Amino acid sequence: MSKLSPSIMCVDYTHFVEEIKMLEKVGADYIHFDVMDGHFVPNFTLGPDLMKSIRKVTTLPMDIHLMVEKPENYIDLFEPHEGDLVCVHQESTVHLQRVIKQIKDTGAKAGVAINPATPLAMIEQVLCDVDVVLIMTVNPGYAGQKLVPSTLDKIKELKAIILENNYDIEIEVDGNVSFENAIKMKANGADIFVAGTSSIFNKELGMEEAARRFNEIIEH
Repeated sequence: MSKLSPSIMCVDYTHFVEEIKMLEKVGADYIHFDVMDGHFVPNFTLGPDLMKSIRKVTTLPMDIHLMVEKPENYIDLFEPHEGDLVCVHQESTVHLQRVIKQIKDTGAKAGVAINPATPLAMIEQVLCDVDVVLIMTVNPGYAGQKLVPSTLDKIKELKAIILENNYDIEIEVDGNVSFENAIKMKANGADIFVAGTSSIFNKELGMEEAARRFNEIIEH
């Protein structure tokens, strides 16, 4: 079953609570929470205090995407809850399996993320340990980038590996997950869709109508 994980980076912060309530109304499965440190990616974003504020107004689980160097130093800071998803980048830590265990010890689901230029072979040894693989379909750091076309083949290749080995893994996609691209991602095997300004936060359509159209695509 496909899942919707809207990026909280894209909300209108002048209507913060109202937009989170709308995410609940349109059927979001997670709130995608991007954490960037200005080192692993060239941008700074959301911190633990904002997450605490979000938890006060919604019971939706958090999809915590740690785009930071040495994520093992930050996991406890964000206090993952049971039912949350925490993704760390293969490229960001030396001891990936140790970090995956650290996440699972909190009760959250563990995910490994890879950048567009990182081959699937780099995460082969941890596929039996993770719940989710997050395939970045743009280079992380900024919204509004164009899809890296080769990542569609990567989604398809990963799906084949999962089926061949009977892994219990969901494939998440993040980066220009537009209406048009979501169709291709879904066809290649994506399960969790990080939605942003190119889809459900479409200002012309409005969130409710945009989400309706997007959900039709990913649930088809």
